[in-house]
Amino acid sequence: MNERYYKEAPLSISWHDTAWIPVLNPGNVMDYFSDRSNPFYDRTCNNEVVKMQRLGLEQLNNMSGLEYILLHVQEPILYVVRKQHRHSSTQVTPLADYYIIAGIVYQAPDLCSVINSRLLNTTHYLQSAFEEALSFSRYHPSKGYWWEFKEKQQDTKNKKKEKKKDEQGSIFQIQRVDALLEDLSKRFPPKSIQPPPPPPPEKPIDQENKSSEEKVDVKLEKEEDETPTQSAAQRRPAPTDGIKPPPDKKPKLLR
Repeated sequence: MNERYYKEAPLSISWHDTAWIPVLNPGNVMDYFSDRSNPFYDRTCNNEVVKMQRLGLEQLNNMSGLEYILLHVQEPILYVVRKQHRHSSTQVTPLADYYIIAGIVYQAPDLCSVINSRLLNTTHYLQSAFEEALSFSRYHPSKGYWWEFKEKQQDTKNKKKEKKKDEQGSIFQIQRVDALLEDLSKRFPPKSIQPPPPPPPEKPIDQENKSSEEKVDVKLEKEEDETPTQSAAQRRPAPTDGIKPPPDKKPKLLR
């Protein structure tokens, strides 16, 4: 059932393997694309022959038939794989392109599908425009035809506001953008700027005056304590006019 649906509408399906998505890189993306559960991969291609014989992908240039090649890489999110038929080492015919975005594989539409889709969108919008214009027309036998836009304009404005409120980002936009920002922040970490230290608090003038007064009081107390400890010789009056003071009596030593 899945193969039949893929053959009928290959542009409306996608494939992914969650185990591979975190480790995808240009070296293993072809192994990821050649998974057996991938409906876009044809197992009869030359890539399977090269894989079974354990040869390099360069050997595909020497073979003829169906093959897959890695056409374009835009890390870490986009890979383009081409399906082509090789006639010789220099002549190939492209058959289809597949793009891998965030690990999900889609088939790129061909030119006919793109033109058909654009024409369908154009006819849809033209038809909706004619229907909306027809809803504004009014007719009365005595007045004839006229246009009335007031009520419809208010309704359309309210609908537009509601649509803007309901619009949200897709899962890919929300999750994958967060992963890219986290990767960039790891590669280029922001430089932390340390704020300068705050200045020391200024002492008020009253405290400075008090501290200076306390120092003066302490000095006076020290001077008062030193004065009574002076010796008796220092307290004697100085000699006047050549008169010598009596000699000090020396104590006699008892034998």
